[in-house]
Amino acid sequence: MPAATKKPVSAEQLLEAAVGAVPGGSSRPGQQAMVAAIDKAVREREHLLVQAGTGTGKSLAYLTPSLLVDGPVVISTATLALQNQLVEHDLPRLAAAVEPVLGRKPTYAVLKGRHHYLCVAKMEHADEEEPTDTLFDDAPPKATQWLGEAGRLGKQIQRLQAWAEKTKTGDRDELDPGVDDTAWRQVSMPARDCVGAQRCPYGAECFAEASRARAREADIVVTNHSLLAVDMLADRHIVPPHKLLVIDEAHELADRVSSAAQAELTPEAIERSSRRARTLLSPAAVESLAEAADALTVALAEAPAGRITGGLPEPLAVAVALIESSTRAGLTAIGDVKSDDPDPVRKQQAKAAFDDLNDTAQRLLEESDFDVAWVEKSDLGNGRRALVVAPLSVAGTLAQGLYADRTVVATSATLTLGGRFDTVARSLGLPVAAAPANGPETSGDGWTSLDVGSPFDYPRQGILYVAAHLPRPQMSGLPAAAGEELVKLVEALGGRTLGLFSSRRAATQAAELLRARTDLPILLQGEESLPVLVRKFRDDKASCLFGVMSLWQGVDVPGDACQLVVIDRLPFPRPDEPLAAARAAAVDAGGGSGFASVSVPIAAVRLAQGVGRLIRSTGDKGVVAVLDSRLETARGYGAFLRKSLPPFWYTTRSEVAMGALQRLAGQ
Repeated sequence: MPAATKKPVSAEQLLEAAVGAVPGGSSRPGQQAMVAAIDKAVREREHLLVQAGTGTGKSLAYLTPSLLVDGPVVISTATLALQNQLVEHDLPRLAAAVEPVLGRKPTYAVLKGRHHYLCVAKMEHADEEEPTDTLFDDAPPKATQWLGEAGRLGKQIQRLQAWAEKTKTGDRDELDPGVDDTAWRQVSMPARDCVGAQRCPYGAECFAEASRARAREADIVVTNHSLLAVDMLADRHIVPPHKLLVIDEAHELADRVSSAAQAELTPEAIERSSRRARTLLSPAAVESLAEAADALTVALAEAPAGRITGGLPEPLAVAVALIESSTRAGLTAIGDVKSDDPDPVRKQQAKAAFDDLNDTAQRLLEESDFDVAWVEKSDLGNGRRALVVAPLSVAGTLAQGLYADRTVVATSATLTLGGRFDTVARSLGLPVAAAPANGPETSGDGWTSLDVGSPFDYPRQGILYVAAHLPRPQMSGLPAAAGEELVKLVEALGGRTLGLFSSRRAATQAAELLRARTDLPILLQGEESLPVLVRKFRDDKASCLFGVMSLWQGVDVPGDACQLVVIDRLPFPRPDEPLAAARAAAVDAGGGSGFASVSVPIAAVRLAQGVGRLIRSTGDKGVVAVLDSRLETARGYGAFLRKSLPPFWYTTRSEVAMGALQRLAGQ
């Protein structure tokens, strides 16, 4: 029977078909509520915020109603892990399960940025790229290293050439074994460097264009926040037209948009751009660019790291003005890119590089009140220095570019702060109306919200212990009293501890302390690759894994391998985080509290993500220990932060936490 004559199918039916395809599977109340809310939002063309705790099964809850929307539905994720889970696991299973009910098999596609795909035009010239364009921009190695790196690069490019002859998608993720970033840059093309399919001699063979064509024909398109941000800033010319956009891990979106709208000037970028364009420029123009690069090098060396207030210092202002004039002259010399140019691809690369530098220089010279500028100096020992500019806020950008002509569903396990959606809604550019005095249900003009809860029984599965007896943390690093508390907690359980620290110094001190005082295997972020460390932590129940911010969101270890999560201090942004400091200062200048409006919400999201590492399945049990007494003693924000966390059984009594850990150790 043709699909058009079948009885209409509901989203709820599709959900039951999807979960029923798994032996013993059944839908959960949170899933059912989420499906109904999304279905209603699409019908009424109203935006929706949905908080869905870990274990809810939110992927199926937003995928099933998406199949009933006319035209492609776009799903955007923040992490590669979730993108892969959707494409490799959830969507294939869903498509097979709903085919008998829907009368057809739904289709799906992945949409990534151009630089994720092999560029045939770039591939033709891969052997001609000079090593200086990629290998040695930041720190020229010794001659022996030069030969070794160049030889390794050549072997990787040869493997890429062999792969290019047989790949059907050109997607880097399909290359196994992979190649490093240096080699991949030789055969990929950033969007700004692309001349477009019409002018490129290899346009008909373009893998990136083919991926976009597949996306236009698919029922569901899976992309990422970074590409979504670029698409929005480019007036939505990349992602295919659609009526429904689902933003998973929505708490990450504003930061990704800020990153996409951020730009920087470095001496290395100027020198690299000059090399690429040298055949198109006069010797005088090349010399002018070299002078601009030298001026920026000197100015950055003299300027202190951190946010710039009160206008660019004179040396930086002079350097930026030189960059603006020299790149403007370079653009004039290069001229327009034409299809009959001898090498339009390389000409476009040179033009795009100068365009970026010139736009950034002009933006810095304007010194807009809506931008923040700072000097960045790497602490990794590579000597990298940059002059960076970013928007003070992206809420306005999101308000104008995200919601028009489509329904937006934003979901995450962390959307309510202090028990309400208001703060996250504002950061996403949604208008916030007066809300009820209690409860998380809030709404504004054109949007509604819903918290579907979690399948976990947090009060029975976990304890939130705050070491309220410890002194308020002052200096950076791990205070002695907090270190002693950490040793007691870890010894009580006998390992199985994930330590989330506010600084690399604190994590290192904690690892050294535990190694000196116990015989437990202590894994420290940075000593091996993160996947290897997580695997070792999962496999050895006596081990502890200590690290910094990337562990607060990136670790998923269900079961008894992780039964203690220790957080050394509340994760407020550091005073030297330029954007957070500037945003707080702007609120202060307007008569508000920058600390309450900016710093506390940032800490709430980070803390909720960190605490969320403990309970990952219905059988998990454990303790979250916060070694920062302010979570209990600070008036106002302490209670706000606690309300932003899952409802664990709460205590400030050390003996209660130690007793629970000892019982877990004996199980």
